[in-house]
Amino acid sequence: MATDWLLVETFGGVRREPTVLAVGSHPKNMVSIRSVLGRGPFLPDVLGVVARVVEGRAAIEARTTTGKRRVMAHPLLAYGGLVHGAHVWVGPLDEDPPARDPAGAWHINLTRHVSSRSDDLLQLYGTRPDRWRNEHDLAELFAYQRLQTNSDEAKALALIVNAKAGAEHLATWTVNRDDGVRRAVHFACRCVEVEAPNGRVELIVRGITHDIGPADSVPAAPPPIPVLLAQQVLAAEATPGRWRAIVDLRTMRLLKWLDDPMPGVAWTLDAPHRPAIHRDDLRSAVGLSNDLASRGRAEGVLRLRSEDGGWMKVSVSAALMALDQHTTAALVTLTAPEGGKVD
Repeated sequence: MATDWLLVETFGGVRREPTVLAVGSHPKNMVSIRSVLGRGPFLPDVLGVVARVVEGRAAIEARTTTGKRRVMAHPLLAYGGLVHGAHVWVGPLDEDPPARDPAGAWHINLTRHVSSRSDDLLQLYGTRPDRWRNEHDLAELFAYQRLQTNSDEAKALALIVNAKAGAEHLATWTVNRDDGVRRAVHFACRCVEVEAPNGRVELIVRGITHDIGPADSVPAAPPPIPVLLAQQVLAAEATPGRWRAIVDLRTMRLLKWLDDPMPGVAWTLDAPHRPAIHRDDLRSAVGLSNDLASRGRAEGVLRLRSEDGGWMKVSVSAALMALDQHTTAALVTLTAPEGGKVD
């Protein structure tokens, strides 16, 4: 048996049995542990150690039942303390394991529109400890050019918009680390239902991101044919005074800025005031959404929460866009009318 570290996910949900995400630096697409270990005698030992790591949330080292090898496991803790997976190694008693690849856990609470990163993931991103921020708005996932997605970005957004328990996604993207280094990362995630303390059932996407080497060492995925509308938009030049974004039609929440964020609008989780549409404009916003769904285009004026707690009057032009064959979103262009800032 190979003596590389196994990266094992423990997301739970519809498919509860842990699966393998990588052997060493080689990604695996959630394959069974049995298919990696083969018919050797160590499968029960590995499954037992993984279960103990999930329960105890701490590293474990134990001998196999044969007494001839040892099993080591290190948990991947998400922000909040839950175990999303583990690095697992089985090897001879007198052999030291190789170094583990960087990996980090994350989750997206789709119900609350909040995403969380573990400290391990922030280290993988090369973020200085004094700048660590574990929780952020979902839209910040794709901000600041940190993640360079490939042709499956629309599929990832569709998972967020049309999430159902049991849905899974795997991909290889590029991380532009905060220190300027570009790394290839493989990630996997699964959507699960979780009962919150207040009794409400929330949809959570649990994931792990794994550093698999320099960005240039992994060939980019070929673009799909035909090119998705979202990619056509990104290829177009940005227009000064106009800010484009992708918005979830059902919730009217921001999914991603296509340009730099519109100045003054509250949209991040750490903003002094939470993002919002003025309550007197909610009926107008629903009308825009309905027009968009029925006619494919819509225009109007809304007041959005500003960073200082006031309201900004913003002209909205929206077009329907397809994320996949079954999921649509709104491609929204925002402009600030003259005298757009109101109290």
